Amino acid sequence: MPTEDLQRRVRALRRRLGKLHIDALILTQPADVAYLTGFAGEDSWAVVAGSAVYLLTDSRYIEQAQKECPLAKIVERKDPIAQAAGKLATKLKSARTIAVDKAISLAQYETLKKSVGTRLRGASGLVEDLRSVKDESELATIRSAAAIAAGAFQRAVLQARPGITESELAGILDLEMRRQDAKVSFETIVAFGPNASRPHHQPSQRVLRERDTILIDFGAKYNGYCCDITRSFAFGKPTAAYSRAYEVVERAQAAAIRAAKAGAELVEVDAAARNAIRESGLPVYGHGTGHGFGLEIHESPFLKEQAKGRLQAGQVITIEPGVYLPGKLGIRIEDDILITDRGCEILTGACPRRPPW
Repeated sequence: MPTEDLQRRVRALRRRLGKLHIDALILTQPADVAYLTGFAGEDSWAVVAGSAVYLLTDSRYIEQAQKECPLAKIVERKDPIAQAAGKLATKLKSARTIAVDKAISLAQYETLKKSVGTRLRGASGLVEDLRSVKDESELATIRSAAAIAAGAFQRAVLQARPGITESELAGILDLEMRRQDAKVSFETIVAFGPNASRPHHQPSQRVLRERDTILIDFGAKYNGYCCDITRSFAFGKPTAAYSRAYEVVERAQAAAIRAAKAGAELVEVDAAARNAIRESGLPVYGHGTGHGFGLEIHESPFLKEQAKGRLQAGQVITIEPGVYLPGKLGIRIEDDILITDRGCEILTGACPRRPPW
């Protein structure tokens, strides 16, 4: 992680804390910790207080932290993490108000409260809001993740053949991403035929048949940053019903992409996709039209029917409308989009929509 990026992020957070009259902030979520320190390990918290950033970790991660965290003061803990954070907080005499993110467990909050007392308060979204707008180094990494995922997809689908199971194809795709020094962003979804009508289907032993359909929802995680892609296609000649539904989903996604630009209301981008499907007479999907992502696969902003807020330049989101006919078919098309002042840029265009069979 470039040191200058970490410095800029910490300065931005300190400005926010100053406006809220918070003297110190305890971060417990791995993505927030990584964003401010560069640390990619687990079971560690960060504390931002005054001009210092502390990383609370244990002996398993000291060497890693020394390599990854150029700005943080590394504190090796011997106690359970909440207790260790409480001990550190008691040393922050000048910090009259100490906040902790509300994602903390009740038990851990109570442990902190015993040490910090009335100075402790809850806070939420302070770092996640900053993470929403990506800097150039983050965008470069997300582009790399998208390129890895696209290449892995092209190689994996060529191995699809009658008799292969959903689980086997998912495993092949995961292996192709790992061969490129990436992890999976989430558990890969592979759904054959009517199984695709379940948006979060778990790969099974269902085998691929002649003239089947395939839905694959997957993503590569590279250097900590995710991508998220879904492709739906027919293995052989599609039925007329499938072809019609696919065209409708393509129109819906295109409508949302046209609407996506800095300043656009989240609810309007969501509505653009839903209206295209509603006008076709096909059932409108129940999930969101898209979501932000980065260090986590689901981040702010969220495109949904009751969404509040507007898109900002530098945000990276998915746009993923779908059509689902229970027991018959499921189609979802998902691409990753960078929001710009003039519109948007598709980051996953290199991932083909139809395999070269």
